[in-house]
Amino acid sequence: MRKIHHLTLEDRKMIQSAIEEGKSKAEIGRMLGKDPSGISREIKRHREFKSRNTFNRPVLCENRRACKGRCAGKCENFKEPMCTRRDSIPGVCNGCEKRAKCPLDKYFYNAARADAAYRMILVDCREGINLRADECQAIGTILAPLLKQGQSVYQVLSAHREIPLSERTIYRYIETGVFKGVGVDNFSLKEQVNRKQFKGKYKKRKEPVNYNGRRYSDYLLFMQQHPEMCAIEMDTVYNHPSGPYIQTFMFPDLGFMIGRIHQEKTNLCMSAAVDLYQSRLGLDLFRKLFGLVLTDRGSEFEMWKLFEYDKQGNSRLNIFYCDPMQSSQKPHVENNHNYVRDIVPNGKSLMCISQADIDLMFSHINSTPRKALRGKTPFEVFSFYHGVETAGLLGIQEIARDDVILRPSLLFGKASL
Repeated sequence: MRKIHHLTLEDRKMIQSAIEEGKSKAEIGRMLGKDPSGISREIKRHREFKSRNTFNRPVLCENRRACKGRCAGKCENFKEPMCTRRDSIPGVCNGCEKRAKCPLDKYFYNAARADAAYRMILVDCREGINLRADECQAIGTILAPLLKQGQSVYQVLSAHREIPLSERTIYRYIETGVFKGVGVDNFSLKEQVNRKQFKGKYKKRKEPVNYNGRRYSDYLLFMQQHPEMCAIEMDTVYNHPSGPYIQTFMFPDLGFMIGRIHQEKTNLCMSAAVDLYQSRLGLDLFRKLFGLVLTDRGSEFEMWKLFEYDKQGNSRLNIFYCDPMQSSQKPHVENNHNYVRDIVPNGKSLMCISQADIDLMFSHINSTPRKALRGKTPFEVFSFYHGVETAGLLGIQEIARDDVILRPSLLFGKASL
């Protein structure tokens, strides 16, 4: 028999499936080629407790039928009810036909969560530093200048395969001060931003615009009817209510984002950007890229006819609007604004920013590799599907990975570091 150490996720899925089929631990052990006692320990270590419903039965005793009257609490004759399936074979309630009506406390075995808990134990057992001094110096020398440019650890590792460490290990080493001697510490890392979940509490506002046929529910129905289409998410970023304003367009499937800067936050200005992209791309390519737009109910987007129809009155796109105060319905553009905020933080004046600066900023952002794209950059993916020339028409150029800067110094100079 093989030892029980290092069960894989597939092994645990087989254990869960065998339990639900009513197999014994000995049968499971023979099936996996492992000792039954090891299977027993695996189940007991990772089974999950679920307490019973005590609403109608606050006390449940094995001797309840022999006692007179109703139990109001535990007495000297109290005895915990037993269950052979739960307490012995196999030790959990998976697959039990009486589970729905059973009044007892229960245990369940879940393969995925058991494997995750075991992997966490392995990580805790293996914590430590496994680097020589010269290796630490060499890795820190690569990390220091690139992190200073605003790149993430993942971005650095994707361009430097010679670093023999995982992303998680690099973060752990930085947090524990391993690379402090070469100037890399927690302050070198990009800020991690967590978006708060919407709690359903907001002040209801009056809707001055008729959104019938263009609400988020209509968008979901449209997507069911046209599953081949992918919506561009449109939004606005600004640092002062009086402007300037950056209009952003996000291609979610590609991770690709572009933008235009405006001095006024009006429907005419925002729709003019759409007119510009149509004139550059031509109507056919424009419809292919911008045929479906999802945005919020900002006042600068409410005149939907300016966006849906060109100056000749030809239909060019379909626009839909998220529900009020529901930015989570267009999460890709909202999350990608984190990259914009790395370069244009809150409080920075945008008065000196030109469209060339905006194109440069998004060129650096689109040249940043993403985990969701399997290490590719949004520019590489967009160019694969639509061509480098199309990216150029949208104002985006490729930046070498080691030259990517995600700091305010990209637009505001070294004084902003």
